[in-house]
Amino acid sequence: CFYDDKLKEKVLLEMDICNSMQQALDDKEFVMYLQPKVNLENQKIVGAEALTRWIRKDGRMMFPDQFIPLFEKNGFIITLDFYIYECACKTIRKWMDDKIEPVTISVNVSRVHLNTDGFVDKVLRLVEKYEIPHKYFEFELTESIFLDNTEIALSTMRRLREEDFFVSIDDFGAGYSSLNLLKDMATDVLKLDKEFFRKGEMQKEEKIIVSSITNMAKQLEMKVLSEGVETEAQSDFLKEIACDMAQGYLYAKPMPEAEFTQMLKENR
Repeated sequence: CFYDDKLKEKVLLEMDICNSMQQALDDKEFVMYLQPKVNLENQKIVGAEALTRWIRKDGRMMFPDQFIPLFEKNGFIITLDFYIYECACKTIRKWMDDKIEPVTISVNVSRVHLNTDGFVDKVLRLVEKYEIPHKYFEFELTESIFLDNTEIALSTMRRLREEDFFVSIDDFGAGYSSLNLLKDMATDVLKLDKEFFRKGEMQKEEKIIVSSITNMAKQLEMKVLSEGVETEAQSDFLKEIACDMAQGYLYAKPMPEAEFTQMLKENR
């Protein structure tokens, strides 16, 4: 074994995160950011993905990849997710009260939720508390969840759709995509993994794969959304293959709720 300062720094950071997470939640240091989803045909905002940012008292911002994996290990992700779900409910309720036509907000579902009882029932109680129409909520399950917990994930997805929530498969193409499993995923939206667009100009092989997945999803009556779009060339290509929606820095970065609401008003 070799001593490494980076290893020590990582351990100290993880200890700090675990020791301060509950107090951070009580102090509302966790903030919901929204990233717009754009209709490629008319450039209108048709939805938003809710993302979590941890803004500490000293002003430091911590990004999800710094704390989400740890929260999934210690189980705190369940508490945090429902906190963000409630933030989304409050935002939709505020739009409705202010006579702003809401767009659907998508929230992430951790694999940890699949191993807890009553997840969907708890969601139902929350949206009913704020009297939110179910069509304004979308639940994103990553592709890897289905590969690791197939039966439970499919059952959860079906139950959510039976309650008229939207469901999307996130990060499709990130791992070993199971086309055989896809036929059982009666889902609303297929989200293409951002890695397809990370290198700037798309290669011929990438275009063939993205085009084929989009065509296949449409034949299965799913809408297709591409994440990580950063250039006009990527956007133009997605329009050519009739991709429905896109999300990425080309359109907007994740932003606080108030900033998104203003953008939504202007876009409308």
